[in-house]
Amino acid sequence: MAEIIIPLDITNPVAFFGANDANVDAIRKKFPALKIIARGNEMKILGEDDLAYQCKLFIENLAYEYDKNGILTPVDDSPVFQANGNKTNGNASNVLVYGPNGIVVKARTPNQIRMVEACEHNDILFAIGPAGTGKTYTAVAIAVRALKNKEVRKIVLCRPAVEAGEHLGFLPGDMKEKKILTYGLCTMHCSI
Repeated sequence: MAEIIIPLDITNPVAFFGANDANVDAIRKKFPALKIIARGNEMKILGEDDLAYQCKLFIENLAYEYDKNGILTPVDDSPVFQANGNKTNGNASNVLVYGPNGIVVKARTPNQIRMVEACEHNDILFAIGPAGTGKTYTAVAIAVRALKNKEVRKIVLCRPAVEAGEHLGFLPGDMKEKKILTYGLCTMHCSI
């Protein structure tokens, strides 16, 4: 029977533990045979030696992800959680890039997910739809991901030289109010 205390060198343990200890609860579900206690800036693990050591490594990996990104995604969406062979709800695959301060940029709607998948298999993609539905936002996030992964050396942003006759871009309101169709273009044909 092991008792391991993990000191967390974290400025905001509440963000690490999650809202209402959601991340701690997810860790408890991953290691149901262990007793895991989170208090202050430390976590205590009680249980079988090998399993307690695995849990310690898992928590240290989560702490590393938190330090690296400035935020900890819910444990179920965490790449660390996926790396340990557990099935998730699929949301982690929609993460495109981590922005400043760990802001998660991901495909949120089914059509944005389809756009990301189409960009992975095609060199050029034309996205047509109502203004404000995230076509350009998703295309830029895909381009930034390719730049961070060193798939491309630079990003070139293009826009029409002549105004199309209406204001393009984000428009407030629901789909019925968005009558203007805009076009998003994502090209991934670049060489390093």
